[in-house]
Amino acid sequence: MQPLAEPVTKLIDAFGQLPGIGPKTASRLAYFLLRSDAAIALNLATALQELKEKTLFCSVCHNIADQDPCAICANAQRDRSLICVVEEPLDVQAIERTREFHGLYHVLHGAISPADGIGPDDLKVAELLRRIQQGAQPASPEQAAASLLAQVHTSEVREIVLATNPNIEGEATAMYISRLLKPMGIRVTRLARGLPVGGDLEYADEVTLGRALAGRSEM
Repeated sequence: MQPLAEPVTKLIDAFGQLPGIGPKTASRLAYFLLRSDAAIALNLATALQELKEKTLFCSVCHNIADQDPCAICANAQRDRSLICVVEEPLDVQAIERTREFHGLYHVLHGAISPADGIGPDDLKVAELLRRIQQGAQPASPEQAAASLLAQVHTSEVREIVLATNPNIEGEATAMYISRLLKPMGIRVTRLARGLPVGGDLEYADEVTLGRALAGRSEM
């Protein structure tokens, strides 16, 4: 069998390193770019380059941003007494789309999972505690000189909303953080869980239905 051209092989190998991309999918993506208009491949290359050059993690909430502090942390209209703790940056976007939450965020970058070798020290838990206790420290002297950054690092937190995923890892992470925060006298809440809109009772599992009953509200 004739070997593939080296650039094609390299691209397939590069796609294969992405999560959820198997050999067949990697090959299809490579051949698509090979056959498509050159502008598509060039736009992809430019986007990848800018991704690494122009994005960073906010030193306050650790969300993905293109400035430090990020736009949410720098927004003086946000409620600084309220912090929503999520696992990943995409979770921030999901909550923001509801337009119901007006506080700040803290991204853990994962969840406690002993099976995968991920413990509390691998997450941004210590940073959350420092942020609550005394405000996070700027990452550099240049940042310390910025009055805006000094302002957003100062927080008087009254409530932490634990918005980790409703699975075993997310529950373990929420319980761990809750135990750490309760002695501080801070209100700790968890996202409500129950029946999805448009769902049928007969298809609901016992845990979801039980929590929906426990969390029932007045009408």
